[in-house]
Amino acid sequence: MKGGDERNPGPKKLASSAASRVEAIIEGAERAAERVIDEAEANARDYLAEAEAEADRAVAARLAALGELSDDLVAQAEAIRTQSERLTASLREAKRLLEGEAGAATRERPDALDGAPTLTEALWPVESAGAGRRGTHLSAVEPEERRARPAAERGRGGTIAGARLLATQMAVSGSSREEIAARLRNGFENEDAEAILDAILGPEAEA
Repeated sequence: MKGGDERNPGPKKLASSAASRVEAIIEGAERAAERVIDEAEANARDYLAEAEAEADRAVAARLAALGELSDDLVAQAEAIRTQSERLTASLREAKRLLEGEAGAATRERPDALDGAPTLTEALWPVESAGAGRRGTHLSAVEPEERRARPAAERGRGGTIAGARLLATQMAVSGSSREEIAARLRNGFENEDAEAILDAILGPEAEA
């Protein structure tokens, strides 16, 4: 009987062996699941790190572009401010020279300025003439080119004050450097157009 029991194990031993195998399978599955979870978490961390790095690079690139744009705007504003200061200084110098010439002419010939335009009329002939005639009659509209000419240009002999005044007025109205130079050469043959333009607009940039 004992020999038969050894050759045919009982139900308890079979159940114990099956339970051990099932437990081993469960443990293996749990370990595999843990590895999958660990790998997934590692991949997620790598992805997040790469996404953050990419976002940082994009932000840095945008900040760099904004910095360059800001520098360009500051440089343009500085150039405009410098040109405005030159134009203002040229207007003041032209006014000073015109007043000096007018005073000298008055001392030499007191009657020479009778009926002559004032400094305001010389600087803005159209507006002053219109104000003087307001309420009497309507004056004819002058051609645009003639209105743009200051009274200083009428003295074709050409004075430095008149030339500077004309150049400054044309610069303020938006005329190009070439247009101003052509007008100065045509109306003030004895004056150095380039020197006047350099004083008002600054030296011409080399190509």
